[in-house]
Amino acid sequence: MIQTILGTVVDGIITIHARNGVIQTVNPAAERMFGYAATDLIGQSFGRLIPELGQVQLDGALDLFQASEEARALGFGREVEGQRKDGQVFPLEMAVGEMWLGGQRYFTGILRDISARKQVEAALLKAGALQNAIFNSANFSSIATDAKGVIQIFNVGAERMLGYAAEDVLNKITPADISDPEELIERARALSQELDTPITPGFEALVFKASRGIEDIYELTYTRKDGSRLPALVSVTALRDAQGSIIGYLLIGTDNTARIQIEAERTLLDEALQAKNAELMSARIIADKANLAKSEFLSSMSHELRSPLNAILGFAQLMDSASPAASPSQKASIDRILHAGWYLLELINEILDLAVIESGKLSISEEPVSLAEVMFDCRSIIEPQSQKRGIKLTFPAFDAPIFVRADRVRLKQVLINLLSNAIKYNRPGGTVVVACTSTVQGRVRISVRDTGQGLAPDQVRQLFQPFNRLGQERSAEEGTGIGLVMSKLLVELMGGAIGVDSKVGTGSVFWYDLNASAAPAAPGLDDSFMDKATAPDADVGSPRTVLYVEDNPANLELVSQLIGRRPDLRMLGAVDAMQGLQMARDHQPDVILMDINLPGLSGIEALALLRKDPLTLHVPVVAISANAMVGDIKKGLEAGFFRYLTKPINVVEFMDTLDVALEFARLASIEGK
Repeated sequence: MIQTILGTVVDGIITIHARNGVIQTVNPAAERMFGYAATDLIGQSFGRLIPELGQVQLDGALDLFQASEEARALGFGREVEGQRKDGQVFPLEMAVGEMWLGGQRYFTGILRDISARKQVEAALLKAGALQNAIFNSANFSSIATDAKGVIQIFNVGAERMLGYAAEDVLNKITPADISDPEELIERARALSQELDTPITPGFEALVFKASRGIEDIYELTYTRKDGSRLPALVSVTALRDAQGSIIGYLLIGTDNTARIQIEAERTLLDEALQAKNAELMSARIIADKANLAKSEFLSSMSHELRSPLNAILGFAQLMDSASPAASPSQKASIDRILHAGWYLLELINEILDLAVIESGKLSISEEPVSLAEVMFDCRSIIEPQSQKRGIKLTFPAFDAPIFVRADRVRLKQVLINLLSNAIKYNRPGGTVVVACTSTVQGRVRISVRDTGQGLAPDQVRQLFQPFNRLGQERSAEEGTGIGLVMSKLLVELMGGAIGVDSKVGTGSVFWYDLNASAAPAAPGLDDSFMDKATAPDADVGSPRTVLYVEDNPANLELVSQLIGRRPDLRMLGAVDAMQGLQMARDHQPDVILMDINLPGLSGIEALALLRKDPLTLHVPVVAISANAMVGDIKKGLEAGFFRYLTKPINVVEFMDTLDVALEFARLASIEGK
C-alpha cells in the first residue's frame, strides 16, 4: 500500500540517512524530476541533487529545512535549487521530516518542482510592472469610467495633461464634461448620419462605436482646468465582464498639439514647395526656351558666318593653286587672305564650341582610342607649323599599344591645341617634347614640354580663364584666349584632368590625364576601299558625273571651278532639292554633293527620298554644309550621308573626299554587275 502511494504521488520523496546524508530510497516522481534512475542515486550523497546542502554539515543543514507541522499541513516548505542529471538547475520547494528506525535517525525530503509557478510569478510581476507603468505614465492620459460614463480612474498622465487632480473628477463627472461641447454636437450629428441612428451629444457620442464593438480612434479637444484647450487623439475601448456585459469604458488620449503644429507647418511647407516648384518650372521653361534659342542662334550664327567664309577661302584657294601661278605680289595678297580667313574660322569654331559646352549640348562619344594613331595624326597636322618656326618636335615611340577611353576627335583637338601653343610661344630654335606615361589608378598622362619663357605662379593661376591671354594680346602672336579653356572643359568631359608645371626661364609642361582602356574587342569599319581611291588619270574615258545641289550661287561657282580642273569629271548643278531629285533620276550621277539648308525640302529630307528610289539608292551622297555644330554633323551621318564636309571647304579635303566617294561608287557598280 505504501509503495503504491509513493509510486503515484507527483512530489518527489527521498529518504536520507542522517549520519552521512546517503540516499536510502527514491520514488518514481523523484527519478523523473532529476533524470536519474533510483539505482543511480541509492548510496549517493543527497548533495548530488541539492548542491547547496553539500557545503555544510548535512544533518544540521537539513534541520534548518524542516517545516513546522503547521507549514507542512498548508503545503509550505523552503525554496532550494536542484540539479538534474544533465546539469540543469531548477527551483524546488522542499519540506524535510525526521524519523527513527532501528535506533537510526533518518530524514525524509518531500520535493516539488516549482519552475512553472516561478514562470507564472515572473510573468505576473512583469505584467504588473507594465500595468503600473501604463497607468502611471505621464505621456498619455488614461481615463476609465463605469458603464454610465462616470470617471473611476484618472491617471498621472491625465492629471498632467488636463490640470485636474484625480479627486476633482472621480465619481463626479464624465469625460464629456471636460470636452468641447460643439465638437460633441458635431460628432453626434456625424455618427447619426454614418450609422443611421440617433445619437445624443454628450458621453454617448464619445463611446457609441466602442459600445457596439467598433474600433474607434478620433480627435477631440479637452478643456483643461484653467480653461485652456488641449487637442488630443483618443482611443476608446469598452470594458466587459466575463459574461460580455459592458462594465465601463477606457479612454486613452495623447497630446495632439505637436502633431497638429507639424501638420500645419507641413501644409505651409508643401504650399511653399509647390510655389517654389511652380517658380522653378517656370524658370526651367524659360531656361529651356533660352537654351533652345541659344542653340538655334549658335547654329544659325555658325551657318551665316561660314557661308561667306566659304566663298572667301574657297576662291582664295582656287587663286592660290591656279595656273599660271600668281605674281609674287598677288601671291602675298592671297596668303594674307587665306591666313586671315583660316584664323577667323578658327576663332568662330572655338567660340561656338565653348558656347556649346557651356550650354551642356556638346555630346562626347567615348571609345578606346590608340594614342599611337592620335600622335601620328597630330604630328602630320602640326609639323608644317613647327618647321616654319624652326621648332624641333619629338614624339614618343610606342613599344606596345596604349589605349585611353576618350572621344577621338576631341582628344586630337586638345593635343593639337597644346602643341600649337608650345610652338607658338617657344623660343627660336626651341624644342617640343611629347611624352606618354602610365600613372597610378589606371590613368595615362599625355604631356607636352616646351622650352619657352615659362610662366610665373600668378600667370599659372589665371591660365584657364576665358579670353585671358596673360598679356600676349599685345604680342605679334595671334590667339583667342579660349583654347586652353576649351581643352580643360573637353578633358573634364572625358573624365580626365589637366594641369601645368612651369618655371620662368625654363619652360612649361602642359599635361592631361585620361582613363586607360583595353584595346577594342573588334576592328572598326572596313575602309579598305579608301586606299584604292586615287585621282583618276586624265586619259580615262568618258567623264564621271557629280551632281551638286546648292542654292547659293557663289558656292555652286566655287565647286564648279574645282571640278572643272578635273577633265575626268563633269558637274551638274541644282538650286533646290526637288530639282536635284529629278536630275538624280534623269542622269544617275556617280556622286551627289548636297547642301543641308535648301529651300523647300532640306538636304536630309532629300537624302531620305534618294534612298527610297531604286534608281538612286546606291549613289553616295556627301553633305557640304555650313551647319558645322557637332550635333549637326552627327545628325547628318546618322541620316545616311557618305561623308559630311563643313564650309568653308578645304580644297584638299574636298578633293580627297570626292575621290573616296567616286572609288566607292566604282567598286559598288562592279559588285552590282
